[in-house]
This record gives sequence, C-alpha cells and structure tokens, in this order.
Amino acid sequence: MTELPALIAAFTTLFIIIDPPGLAPLFVALTQGMTPANRRAIALRACVIAGALMLAFLFIGEALLGFVGISMPAFRIAGGILLFLTALEMLFQKRQARRQENADEGAAEHHDDPSVFPLALPLIVGPGAITTIILFAGQAKSAIDFAAVAGVMLAVLACVLISFLIATPLDRILGKTGINILTRLLGMLLAALAIQFILDGVAQSFGIGV
Repeated sequence: MTELPALIAAFTTLFIIIDPPGLAPLFVALTQGMTPANRRAIALRACVIAGALMLAFLFIGEALLGFVGISMPAFRIAGGILLFLTALEMLFQKRQARRQENADEGAAEHHDDPSVFPLALPLIVGPGAITTIILFAGQAKSAIDFAAVAGVMLAVLACVLISFLIATPLDRILGKTGINILTRLLGMLLAALAIQFILDGVAQSFGIGV
C-alpha cells in the first residue's frame, strides 16, 4: 500500500469521490452573506470534522465489518458497485443535484454554521468516501500502510480546504459548464476504478488472479 502507484490510486479515487471543485459552488451558497473570516473558520472546521470522521472509519471500519460478519471481498464487491453507481450519477449529472438538495436542507436547518451538516457530513464524508476509506483500510497490512492511507486522506482534505478558500473565484472561473465537464471526466475515471474493485473482490472470493 506504500508503493507510489497504490498511493496515487487511493488519492485519485478519494479525490474523485469527494470532488473538491464540485463542492466549491455549494460552499459559496451555504456561506452566502458571511464575512471572509467566518467563511475561513467554517471551511477549516468542516475539514477538521471530516478528517476526524475519516480517521475513525479508517481504523475501526474493517473491525466493524468483521463484527457484523461481512468479509472484505464481499465488501469490496459491494463497495465497487456503490462507487460505480456514484460514477453513473456523475456522468449523467444527477450527483450535483442531490448534493445541492443536501446543501439546501443544511442551509435551512443550520443557517449560522453549516460546517458539520451538510459540509462535513454528508458532502465531504458521504457513503462513497466511507466505502473508499474502508476498502483501502482493508488493503493496509502494517502501521506504515495505515499512515500512508491517512496521509492520502489528509492530502485530499487539503484540496477540499483550498477549494473552499478559493470557492468564489473558482466557481466564477469554471462556471456551470466547466464544473459539468470536470464532473463527467472524473466520473469516467471513477467507473473504471469501481470495476477494478469489483474484479479484485471476485478474485479474492474465488481465489483467482485478475
């Protein structure tokens, strides 16, 4: 898991799932009318809370699966299917609409501080991100591997924080068309990664090589 290709694959998968550029316009909408200082505080708080949730799933996610009797190959297949469905949503532009609904709900319920809901959960740490973290935790064999996965998560969260801090100009530069194009390109990559997860799970289940 500490090899460079594996780390790149982990970063790419988690980056695509969380989609920092796609979160930028939602952050702008949720913090509309706030001062720059308040926006920075909310962005930092949301990323810190999301990081804590990610670390929790990294270290106890596999144990939780074992407690309920779910094997890693089975979870890898189910997780791959879930990620593939997420990729389809990205390709057909349904995911951003669903995220906007979550953002609108969060804005209505927590107008003053949307850092916990909906920013940290479920916009940053949603089902796809949780699945991805547990999948890569299942591939970790040592403390160094877990540290490498944690480093990847922190790197992606750093991208999220940067996208929040530059959300207003980023939203203006990309525009709706640019975000749609980027989302579809990332969706294609995620679909391929999801199929690989499924193939790996099938291979482990039947003891064959892929």
